[in-house]
Amino acid sequence: MHGKRIVYIGTYTEPILFGTGQVLQGKGKGIYAYAFDERDGGMEYLGMTEGIVNPSYIAFGVDGATLYAINEMKTWYGQPTGTVSAYRIGAKPSELRLLNLRATMGTDPCHLVLDRSQRYVAVANFRTGSIAIYPLMADGSLGEHTAFVQHTGSSVDPKRQAGPHAHAVIFDPYNRYLLVPDLGIDKVVVYAFDASTGSVVLEEAKSIPVAAGAGPRSLEYHPSGKFAYLINELNSTVTVLRVTGGTPLMEEFQTISTLPDGYSGASTCADIHITPSGEFLYASNRGHDSLAIFAIDAKTGALTPKGHVSTLGKIPRNFAIDPSGRFVLAANQDTDNIVVFGIDEKSGLLKYTGNQIEVPTPVCVQFAPYQRTARR
Repeated sequence: MHGKRIVYIGTYTEPILFGTGQVLQGKGKGIYAYAFDERDGGMEYLGMTEGIVNPSYIAFGVDGATLYAINEMKTWYGQPTGTVSAYRIGAKPSELRLLNLRATMGTDPCHLVLDRSQRYVAVANFRTGSIAIYPLMADGSLGEHTAFVQHTGSSVDPKRQAGPHAHAVIFDPYNRYLLVPDLGIDKVVVYAFDASTGSVVLEEAKSIPVAAGAGPRSLEYHPSGKFAYLINELNSTVTVLRVTGGTPLMEEFQTISTLPDGYSGASTCADIHITPSGEFLYASNRGHDSLAIFAIDAKTGALTPKGHVSTLGKIPRNFAIDPSGRFVLAANQDTDNIVVFGIDEKSGLLKYTGNQIEVPTPVCVQFAPYQRTARR
């Protein structure tokens, strides 16, 4: 029986200068909460927590009672840093109470994740190209950082790759390594992670170089743990990586375009996700304004293109697959709308459900880990 799940939406609330030179006028008010109907993909507005600056990515504690957000800023109290903040979710899902926040020690933090033990939060600082790790206290608040690493280097694009730009943080399935796709240096930087101390050590031999100018942005492991999929922002591709045993040693197996054959317009990739079944992968294109659809070979991990669907808006920055694997929610940053698509369980193709909502400058869509509304 399907019920309702809580969806949280992070927005840009202030003007922000991107690496492209574009200034986006953030129109959001904070973090929005909706009830998502698993029967038909409908969405019901529950409320919003105001006063949270540029919460452009969010994550949850394992208990479903804590929410963590990065605050994508270039300065905080006159210092060149953004922040990461911790919240307690109230009796009403839309009521978020600030526990505390910490400086990320780098500018424009863009992504965060909890480690597999749920005892640490890792953050990627995009503009300055660094990472930081914070322990979680008993009440869910953030402790003093346990690790900070500054990346160095550059690559071939003089505008987008003049320096390092850490774009995501991903813990491997065994919680032994932290992987950091760095758009500015065309590499997935790999660190050994010590879950007892929250410290990291660079594993240069395990780090993964990609094609010059590719601009690696994010990575997701296949549910089997045998493969990983890297989305490259600048050249609009997905790279398939075979995983060796229980290590992050990866071998590039396939690189495939996210754009249709013959498309010559400007476009960059943003987000990537795999269905819970492990059968299908989707990637978002900003410019072509679509979701690319791929089937995954269960034995080899290879991708087969299945087509594209318009996101019915502009600049699909982020999207989410609901936990049942039946729907995709695509957030169109520049047209202030989130569109719900149904997933065909046999083909993986996407069909517009007729459901969409208006949210100002939406840039992150995340399902809360637990049901927090009554089932029907």
